[in-house]
Amino acid sequence: MEVESTVWTEVVTALPGTAVFQSPASESSLSRCATILGHPLPTDLAALLRESNGIEGEYGDGLIWSAERIASENQTLREDAELATLYMPFDPLLFFADAGNGDLFALLPVIDRPDVFVWNHEDDSRTWVAPSLAKYLEWWLTGQIEL
Repeated sequence: MEVESTVWTEVVTALPGTAVFQSPASESSLSRCATILGHPLPTDLAALLRESNGIEGEYGDGLIWSAERIASENQTLREDAELATLYMPFDPLLFFADAGNGDLFALLPVIDRPDVFVWNHEDDSRTWVAPSLAKYLEWWLTGQIEL
């Protein structure tokens, strides 16, 4: 379901399952997020947030976090001294969603790679789960990604 010019709400609405869309993110919110992160948001993620500042699944789980949550979660993970002693660095990862079990989904914006990875909070592994944000949404909502 790759789409060159993605209308994210249409892509997600066409998938099975429940998706609750939020109001679009403002440009100032996206800019503030990028400033906190220290790098711009990946193009697809920023475009999605411009349509819906976060998407919740059937049980209120974060299919896509809001720009504010993306900034705060990543800042916390990157700056927490105790976490730094337990896990590999989080700096290369941009967390944007949670699996509902403590694991988090991430992109690799610094190397401009569209793939989605999941970080396992128990063993600190980082595993590839999808080739793009659109496929992540499709595969997660259809149960093709199992954790």
